[in-house]
Amino acid sequence: MEVLAVVMLAVFAAGYLVLAGADIGVGMLLPWLGRGQEERRVVIASFAPFFLGNEVWLVAAAGIAAGAFPGLEHHLLAGLFPLFVGLLLAWVVRDMGLWLRGRVDAAWWRGVCDAAIVAGSWGLALVWGAVLGSVAVGGGEPGVNAGAVLGLPLAALFAVHGVGFARLRSSGAVLERARRVPAGYGVSAVALAGVAVAAGARLPLGESVSSGTALAATALVTAVLLPLLVAAQALVWWTFRGRVDSPSYL
Repeated sequence: MEVLAVVMLAVFAAGYLVLAGADIGVGMLLPWLGRGQEERRVVIASFAPFFLGNEVWLVAAAGIAAGAFPGLEHHLLAGLFPLFVGLLLAWVVRDMGLWLRGRVDAAWWRGVCDAAIVAGSWGLALVWGAVLGSVAVGGGEPGVNAGAVLGLPLAALFAVHGVGFARLRSSGAVLERARRVPAGYGVSAVALAGVAVAAGARLPLGESVSSGTALAATALVTAVLLPLLVAAQALVWWTFRGRVDSPSYL
């Protein structure tokens, strides 16, 4: 059961980085991909159907950590607490910009929300990069933050991943801009998944693993949940498989 729990944690963590990394990357490049309010609405529409579903993978990963590795949460929070605070703030700012953007039909309001989306997306990319780098270098130990400098190159990887996603989903002038960067969605997806696995390999999972019913229940429930989540994700991707050429409700 311990091996199954580790595999499930790796799958859900990597799944989050690959899927949510796309909308984070697009948000980072919003001012460049979309020149003007209408184009930016189209850019946001490219990932609007996906971003909430993508976050479910992170929630599931956190649930696995809490159920199967109860000491892991304390270990990471103790070592990287400032980074997780920054992560939460960036997440709130980014999602606030997305949800509130269409609530007021005024150019200045959309501009403020666009700034929140860009700032929050950059914050998420940089802080996730710092978290993953710190874990990969020091295993998330308190005071071991040398890996935080990897935040910049990993943020660049998020941006490249966003360009790859934009090449798949956008059209017109937005697509032409995205094509200026030679970015393949599949290549960046493999790279992000590899980063997640490499960082996870440095975590002290054996020292924090649960025992008995909690471990078995967490491993089995997530193993059952995985194909359902994959099927739901595939359905969303199939439903919104076409290129976006008009704004959404955001």
